[in-house]
Amino acid sequence: MSLETMRPNPTWDAASYEDAVDTLATHRDELTYRVWGGDWCKDCRALLPDFGAALEAAEIPDERIEEIGLDENKEGPKVDAYDVEYIPTIVVEDDDGEEITRFVEEEAVPPAVWIARELESELETETA
Repeated sequence: MSLETMRPNPTWDAASYEDAVDTLATHRDELTYRVWGGDWCKDCRALLPDFGAALEAAEIPDERIEEIGLDENKEGPKVDAYDVEYIPTIVVEDDDGEEITRFVEEEAVPPAVWIARELESELETETA
């Protein structure tokens, strides 16, 4: 199931988020993004279109993005397996299925920026 809220925001300005887009692009072929949300959810409607635009700007392949729609009771696929309680939740995994980072509902910065910072922190220390 795809989420309407993941449809990229056409007014999102990738140049304003160049560092985040570059970080996402650097790892485009090694990470998978699992996104839980609901088109009925106001937080999802506020945050996910810009995240979708960031993934598009970073040219993340469609097969590396899994959109998981939840009902109004926040029930749906893989909720229990990934311990999803709040939406949107974005889990970033490597090719071995290991969770690298997780964005949950409300952070002080947009999901793309928050995830990029976490990826820089987690993956740069591994490669340094």
